[in-house]
Amino acid sequence: MSVLPNSRYDAVWRRAEPYMRARKNDVHVPLSFDWAQRLLDAHPNADRDIVSLAILLHDIGWYSIDMADIIEKGFGPNMMQSDVRFLHESEGVRLSRPVLQDTGWAEDVILAVAEIIDGHDTRPEARHLNDRLVRDADKLWRFGVTGVSVACDWFKMTPRQYADRLEHQVAQLETEAGRAWAAQELRATRVTLKLNVI
Repeated sequence: MSVLPNSRYDAVWRRAEPYMRARKNDVHVPLSFDWAQRLLDAHPNADRDIVSLAILLHDIGWYSIDMADIIEKGFGPNMMQSDVRFLHESEGVRLSRPVLQDTGWAEDVILAVAEIIDGHDTRPEARHLNDRLVRDADKLWRFGVTGVSVACDWFKMTPRQYADRLEHQVAQLETEAGRAWAAQELRATRVTLKLNVI
């Protein structure tokens, strides 16, 4: 990973921490941030600050939504077009502005991060490379042991059922590196969780 501990993003992590206590974002976001750093290393033309800040803040809007609504509406039928999906994006934009202002980021960075957050789940296609990397980093965490273990409960599935669902989602990742890593992670997760047996 290119970004060292105690990096310039630490102030943003600290300022956003209260919003990380919803929907297991205190697990999801750090893992997604790590994937973003790997994707940035594979795509040096992307903007490291924009991608890093956008992935760090992309889901803080879940903080504004009741957990029962998140599970019932955010993971049910037509989940990607549910009201709570749009709401968590707009709330993420709203909450990210003071976080970035308070930690000294320029207005052009704030606007670029907001553009990615707004629609990161519901927009059918990525707008540019930075957006593509955030969308892949947001998804890559779910292919690992932690992602399968956490998300299977959201979808009311066993780990094996959820891994089978993920098998069809590998192709939905935006980058070649993302697709390769997702497939690799999912194979390792199946072995670690003994999904061929249970």
